[in-house]
Amino acid sequence: MTDTAPDFTLPVTGGGEVSLSALKGTPVVLFFYPRDDTSGCTLENQDFTRLLPEFEALGVRVFGISKDSLDSHDKFMAKKALTVPLLSDEGSQVSEAYDVFKEKKMYGKTFMGIERATFLIARDGTIARAWRKVKVPGHAEEVLEVARSL
Repeated sequence: MTDTAPDFTLPVTGGGEVSLSALKGTPVVLFFYPRDDTSGCTLENQDFTRLLPEFEALGVRVFGISKDSLDSHDKFMAKKALTVPLLSDEGSQVSEAYDVFKEKKMYGKTFMGIERATFLIARDGTIARAWRKVKVPGHAEEVLEVARSL
């Protein structure tokens, strides 16, 4: 895939903002997840937190993205001892740009929300690999394995 990753600037936990264009020259993992402090999202964040030192050893930056506020992210990180920086996409513009803001159905209700997806962005800013409709078990390990080949 040679699509250029959509650029963005979003607020990040710990203060400040992250701009994808400012990270050019560095591989980046963006994992989009539906909501803070839900079971699947907690497991996914814990898996990426556990593997973060290995990603960092490869020079890969990792960020989680959801529509939750920074306040929600801060509480989630503190409660679950997470270390992966979380970006707040409250307006869902970035989720829409990456085509992960979708119509979903749960308990007979239809609503708009983030479909779990991960993007591995190469040093040149192109999407090296995209995972859509992610199943959490083993996913962070798979992303790490592919990142090793960049």
